[in-house]
Amino acid sequence: MKIWRNVFLSLILITALHLQTMAQKKLKRFGEIKAFPNVLEYPENMKGKWNDFFKNNNPVNLELACGKGEYTIGLAKIYPGNNYLGVDIKGNRLWVGAKFAIDNHLSNVAFLRTQIDKINTYFSADEVDEIWITFPDPQLRLSKAKKRLTHPAFLRLYHQILKPGGKIHLKTDSPDLYNFTKLVIKMYDLQIISDIDHINLLEDISDELKIKTHYERLDIAQSNCIFYICFILPKALPDNDEALTRIIKSDAP
Repeated sequence: MKIWRNVFLSLILITALHLQTMAQKKLKRFGEIKAFPNVLEYPENMKGKWNDFFKNNNPVNLELACGKGEYTIGLAKIYPGNNYLGVDIKGNRLWVGAKFAIDNHLSNVAFLRTQIDKINTYFSADEVDEIWITFPDPQLRLSKAKKRLTHPAFLRLYHQILKPGGKIHLKTDSPDLYNFTKLVIKMYDLQIISDIDHINLLEDISDELKIKTHYERLDIAQSNCIFYICFILPKALPDNDEALTRIIKSDAP
């Protein structure tokens, strides 16, 4: 019993030291990103100024809920003539992509730390060319349906900043989020540009779809399937929110 007690205490100590190290690492990163020239934390008065920030007139594209910024970085490498801005609230994660961009001299990459539901406060109308949403939290609970990044509440925010005809790309391993998005597309008269329900089974895919995020490698949804859908918003989104809510509730287990 004494041996097992010592083992148990040792595990507790190791866990505590690990957590302490992780906390110190996060604090160190939080301090460093404040000095990174390619990270903006809750900036003010940025509407209409993103081309000035990037020091060019190239298209500005967003990756929402970018995490460590793998897709932001990957797209920036594929399309050096575009600007890419990763958006996330987690500064510890943004540090990874921002540090990589600095170390590799990627001048067309930057990161914005803020909440996505405030995205329209940072951009003027028609300032964003495309939006990528890669492996976001699918928000599976019925009570959190409005937090899904393809919910009409968010689409209306995107509508305020996207150029007419600007594409929205969703890549996810969640069949629930994929099917929810297709329902929204149908109910709100969105135009589908591309719809692939088994990217991982295809041999010939575009370079932009070959990019893998940390969460894609984890396969959290355990669906063994990667979904991709690209669509365009209409000139005006209809108000079908109540009908959408009824359908979601009726489909809930």
